[in-house]
Amino acid sequence: MFYEDLSRYEYTSRGDTFSDPDSLRFMCFQPPYERLNVGWLSGDEPWTSGPAPVGFTDNLLAIVEAQVINLMRGSHLCDFCTIPVDDPHQWYTPLPGHHRASWGNGEIRVPGVSGTAFAAPTLIGHYVVDHGYLPPRAFVDAVLAFDPDAHRPARHPWIPFPWVPDDVEAEWIE
Repeated sequence: MFYEDLSRYEYTSRGDTFSDPDSLRFMCFQPPYERLNVGWLSGDEPWTSGPAPVGFTDNLLAIVEAQVINLMRGSHLCDFCTIPVDDPHQWYTPLPGHHRASWGNGEIRVPGVSGTAFAAPTLIGHYVVDHGYLPPRAFVDAVLAFDPDAHRPARHPWIPFPWVPDDVEAEWIE
């Protein structure tokens, strides 16, 4: 699934659904911010590569590891990796020579300037680490500036990560 970087997010028209894997609860809300696409790459479309600033990759991977957002029933395999059909490789482990698994089924959110958030597939970590993808500078700056603990929602401090604005009407589903 390809979306141009910094285009308006339209992958799903429903709100964002944050999952708490420890309790199997889900928080759904219609975001009050504009979501912008980053890292929805395709083998058929050009993308930017290059070295990432110091600290960016570590911060990005920490965000990818901590968030569980908009999980989908299906999965997406990296368009840039190939696995022979007879290869018994497990989807959740990196391919030989890679550092990150080349499979994803969810998204992350990173707050940007006031009123915006970046929406990226969880595969963005793989794209950056294993394929040298360099996201737009605005996203890189947002990842470098983001402190998950500082954005922990005051109304829901038990949530392990999600950036959920305090003023949204959220619904917990158990």
